[in-house]
Amino acid sequence: MRERLRRAGALVLAGALALGSCAATRAAADERTLAARRVERLRVKVLQVLPHDPKVFTEGLEMAGGTLYESTGLSGGSAVRAGPPGRPPTRRAALPAPLFGEGITLLGRTLWQLTWRDRIAIERDTRTLAELRRVPYPDDGWGACFQRARRRLVTSDGSARLTFRDPGTLAKTGGVAVTEGGRPVTNLNELECVGAAVYANVLFTEHILRIDPATGAVKATIDASGLLRGDELVPGSTLNGIAAVPGTDQFLITGKFWPKMFRVVFVPA
Repeated sequence: MRERLRRAGALVLAGALALGSCAATRAAADERTLAARRVERLRVKVLQVLPHDPKVFTEGLEMAGGTLYESTGLSGGSAVRAGPPGRPPTRRAALPAPLFGEGITLLGRTLWQLTWRDRIAIERDTRTLAELRRVPYPDDGWGACFQRARRRLVTSDGSARLTFRDPGTLAKTGGVAVTEGGRPVTNLNELECVGAAVYANVLFTEHILRIDPATGAVKATIDASGLLRGDELVPGSTLNGIAAVPGTDQFLITGKFWPKMFRVVFVPA
């Protein structure tokens, strides 16, 4: 009798544990579903089409006043350019080979330019683009933007993580993993800080994310597909470049080797 009772008790306990595990799994799945539903689905609405140099490998884009700053990549072809959107640049500073330029961000009178795997970042004068100094940057450089209210840089390295940095030294001050529906989102590339949000291009896709850097949660996905015709695409062409137009809800977006740049707003899909 005692043995039968012991076995029955064991079976009841095992059943309870199994039910608890199933309930926890269902709860986690439900939470992911709810998180996915909370992600806003947007698309781009084109307001204006501007010419863009199809020979440049765009790595970063940012606008201040009426000036558009663009960084370009590839060893031997990297540079920072500045000028009115849609027109030839009025200022240009080249990087000597083998440096491979990446994202840029402005801090008023100066800007930071990252390099991909050269382990340095370059500070430049915003007005002249002259190099002011180089500082060690031990990580892969991809995208960068400046959160003015928080006095910090936000950088990407192609992973699912955003890293926060001191704007004067580039020392790490924290970071956050980016997730959508509870799952990590990798290949975060060019960044743009707008208020409390961070916008990120996702490499090799036609999507831009709006991220809450406090939690890493993706709050909106923006479909930017179909902007170029098939005959306008060349090997290496991919969406990469997003700049908020100051004082508006508009953005300029372009890509590597793209012959066009687009002034857009984000509207419900």
